[in-house]
Amino acid sequence: MLNRLFSRKPEKRRAEALYRDVVTAARAPHLYAGLGVPDTVEGRFEMIILHCAVVVLTLKPVDSDPARGLSQALFDTMFDDFDAAMREMGVGDSGVGKKIRFMAQGFYGRAEALRDAIDSPDPGQLQAVLARNVFNAGPDDPRAPALALYVNSAVEALNGQGGQALLDGAAPDFPQS
Repeated sequence: MLNRLFSRKPEKRRAEALYRDVVTAARAPHLYAGLGVPDTVEGRFEMIILHCAVVVLTLKPVDSDPARGLSQALFDTMFDDFDAAMREMGVGDSGVGKKIRFMAQGFYGRAEALRDAIDSPDPGQLQAVLARNVFNAGPDDPRAPALALYVNSAVEALNGQGGQALLDGAAPDFPQS
């Protein structure tokens, strides 16, 4: 009885596994060495946000309570990790909440911009979004086209898997290079 009271919900366990997969993909060396993503705290943050947003966008068409629950649990897991990381870096308790709210707003803005860019027939829109968010640069940043190809490959691979597969426990099929 007590074990059931304190055990994590299945969606939380699934979200934690999914988040580990997202972080593994976001830390792939080819993103930094090959595609020019800055190997900084900010660059790694952007890659985690990007990969998580792609997973959330893949789950969205499933349009079910379990899919929405997993998306929310993934979001919560990601921000729990960000909270812990900031505390490890010495950010005080009073500053963490404000920073987390700012980061959450950034996630929603980036996810919306990513969705719009992926849905756009103009390939330059995705490049501009990535240049702005990942490289903190203008739309003509020469690194953006290669990262856009990677993102399009990731979206295509995850859409091929389908949100239901992720919901059922499959690891997201992010491109390896």
